[in-house]
Amino acid sequence: MVLDDLGTSLRSSLDKLQGKARLDEDDVEEIVKEIQRSLLSADVDVSLVMELSDSIETRALEEEPPGGTTARDHVLKIVYEEMVALVGDSTALPLEPQTILLAGLQGSGKTTSAAKMAWWFSTKGLRPAVIQTDTFRPGAYDQAKQMCERAEVDFYGDPDADDPVEIAREGMAATADADVRIVDTAGRHALEDDLIAEIEEIEREVDPDRSLLVLDAAIGQGAKDQARQFEASIGIDGVMITKLDGTAKGGGALTAVNETGSSIAFLGAGETVQDIERFEPSGFISRLLGMGDLKQLSERVERAMQEAQEEDDDWDPEDMLKGEFTLKDMKKQMDAMNRMGPLDQVMDMIPGMGGGMMDQLPDDAMDVTQDRMRKFERIMDSMTDEELENPRVVGQERTRRIARGSGTDEETVRQLLEQHSMMERTIQQFQGMGEGDMQRMMKKMGGGGGLGDMMGGGKGPFG
Repeated sequence: MVLDDLGTSLRSSLDKLQGKARLDEDDVEEIVKEIQRSLLSADVDVSLVMELSDSIETRALEEEPPGGTTARDHVLKIVYEEMVALVGDSTALPLEPQTILLAGLQGSGKTTSAAKMAWWFSTKGLRPAVIQTDTFRPGAYDQAKQMCERAEVDFYGDPDADDPVEIAREGMAATADADVRIVDTAGRHALEDDLIAEIEEIEREVDPDRSLLVLDAAIGQGAKDQARQFEASIGIDGVMITKLDGTAKGGGALTAVNETGSSIAFLGAGETVQDIERFEPSGFISRLLGMGDLKQLSERVERAMQEAQEEDDDWDPEDMLKGEFTLKDMKKQMDAMNRMGPLDQVMDMIPGMGGGMMDQLPDDAMDVTQDRMRKFERIMDSMTDEELENPRVVGQERTRRIARGSGTDEETVRQLLEQHSMMERTIQQFQGMGEGDMQRMMKKMGGGGGLGDMMGGGKGPFG
């Protein structure tokens, strides 16, 4: 994801403290300079970098680390807390009827973001609708309509109209039954006077409860000018940062939020309507520093399992802890995992798996893993019901047939069967366990508290 370079650089800086029990002034000065370089390279505003690094330096020198805490963990905690304070709280978005106006330049991802936000509200039990008022960009209406169809949310637009204010007026009337109305406005290539005048008219017409600024993560320092002018024009209540799956620096978009006096509402990464998440500062910075984000992970797991179960009413993931673990169960699990999003994003949310561990893997490691999973799926598609229910019947002759039918090789078929056996043995350890036994198992596996403690109730990694 964008800012991966920042995360890698910060973790590398902190690793230089590995093995140290205490810090002296030279250690602190060196680590602060490394952090400054990391943040400046990520396009974070200079004044914010200096403010942040001064705070880190002061705390690292003045605060006594708790007993048994290494110098690295002490500084890591300080960096985490100061960076969470830098990005601020998440924008308040009550789950109630409201109108949201989206602003931003052309290419920032407003139209895609409108559908993503509508989908997000729909998962919270509300009925959303998107109103498309962009008459400037060719294809805006078609794109918005298609995205809303994928999101399965209501949509209003008029491809034949040329007055965006009139479209907004009629759209508000046509979507009166919706709980949440998201008004997408036209962008331009730059902050032109006609763009500002048009969005001010639309704002007066729809009288939004909140206005969100959509910023491309690649924009860098230019985000400050955008934020400042939109704030002066319509007032900005929150920011959505898009295209976080790119290779841009991203620090400019993160810190431009300070120009509006608001906060970040959503993060967008990817092209599908599901590629959106509410911005949670503690989880975001935790992932950046390689400490995972169990709250976001649990939400994705729950949603993916629910979707997989809705497609097959006969499949219940809890049944795996009661009876045999079949290849059909494994296939459903893999399907649910695919629904959770790109594998590298999921890995970043697992404490101890993202961050530093990801830094050590080859650049194509995630692609190789995804490719292997796709091969496994093809192999299972080539199996009979008997083989899926009882993999032990798959001998040499069947292995040869399955490999031919799936377009893979016999070795990959054997790898799938071995993977299934490993997962089956792991699940058998959980079968018949009481709650106390389960928590002890989680302690052993995670090296920390029980499952409830691991989820943290939405807290940061330091409690």
